[in-house]
Amino acid sequence: MQTLPNPTQTQSPSSPAIATTIERRKTRPVPVGNITIGGGHPVVVQSMINEDTLDIEGSVAAIRRLHEIGCEIVRVTVPSLAHAKALSEIKQKLKDTYQPVPLVADVHHNGMKIALEVAKHVDKVRINPGLYVFEKPKADRTEYTEAEFAEIGDKIRQTLEPLVISLRDQGKAMRIGVNHGSLAERMLFTYGDTPEGMVESALEFIQICESLDFYNIVISLKASRVPVMLAAYRLMVRRMDELGMSYPLHLGVTEAGDGEYGRIKSTAGIATLLADGIGDTIRVSLTESPEKEIPVCYSILQALGLRKTMVEYVACPSCGRTLFNLEEVLHKVREATNHLTGLDIAVMGCIVNGPGEMADADYGYVGRQPGYISLYRGKEEIKKVPEDQGVEELINLIKADGRWVDP
Repeated sequence: MQTLPNPTQTQSPSSPAIATTIERRKTRPVPVGNITIGGGHPVVVQSMINEDTLDIEGSVAAIRRLHEIGCEIVRVTVPSLAHAKALSEIKQKLKDTYQPVPLVADVHHNGMKIALEVAKHVDKVRINPGLYVFEKPKADRTEYTEAEFAEIGDKIRQTLEPLVISLRDQGKAMRIGVNHGSLAERMLFTYGDTPEGMVESALEFIQICESLDFYNIVISLKASRVPVMLAAYRLMVRRMDELGMSYPLHLGVTEAGDGEYGRIKSTAGIATLLADGIGDTIRVSLTESPEKEIPVCYSILQALGLRKTMVEYVACPSCGRTLFNLEEVLHKVREATNHLTGLDIAVMGCIVNGPGEMADADYGYVGRQPGYISLYRGKEEIKKVPEDQGVEELINLIKADGRWVDP
């Protein structure tokens, strides 16, 4: 007769503990200005300004707006040599009028001269292997011979080497940022439009960097389709493990769109990998103002327990037992406390769900009986108060514990 497991027993005394926290993949630390990516440091939040880099005042203001709301590294585009030179003024103006902000420059399309110039002024240079040495497609091509493949590889090395040496000698960083939609033609012919092609494209550039004793490298393999993005990053981790590499990874779903779906799509890709311990820095790419990306990044990190940057609200979905307007009360509690950090606050509709399901919260606001609520500190009921005094008394309790700060 088969013995069924006891549903109340979560593990036997001899079984290993089941982890309830994420164990992150060990990666090498890569400094980017005053921020470090990887090496056990907190997952870093990034975004990118929309302003033309030639607009010095506008770019400085945009970078500052992002940095003030928690964006730790800001990316700018440098499509020309003039844009690259403008970064010198932007960097200096930030230092003079605000504070130094870690900056990344995006370089595309045969960008060696641009990259060498901008490397003087920023903390990290992002290159796209599919575009850095642009291969003009041939309409009648049916294959790449080994000789042709090697010839282009040599050309890549020639154009990449001066940039690598410059970054290496300055102690700066590079992001090798592969995009699924812009793989080089020879990679498409050799590997197809696949995660394998993305990974091999990145490895080709990594190996050139390593041959020049340069290791301040961050890797990204972005795609607009979440399954492709997931497959590419997982394959990259496997290949790096095989090759003894431990470079940090920048996660993102490129061209995720806007609104609710854009946020869900980004979260589906980024959070899935973070939950597996993969990822050291993230960007949520929305077709909205860059400032809208930062709250989504922090929400993802907070939900996974990777960073604590705001209040965590625990609230039941409401049911027939709920003794007050839960949605309205949660809104009031949030409005009063959302400037705090590092607290868990529960708002529960009834005593059935209350104490048990909010056991991990620092403070609880629980429907006790019609017109009254109970306030909890952890699992301990502190007082019962009229509902119309609930939020005020919750604030008083937080203040009494010395955990309140004024907005």
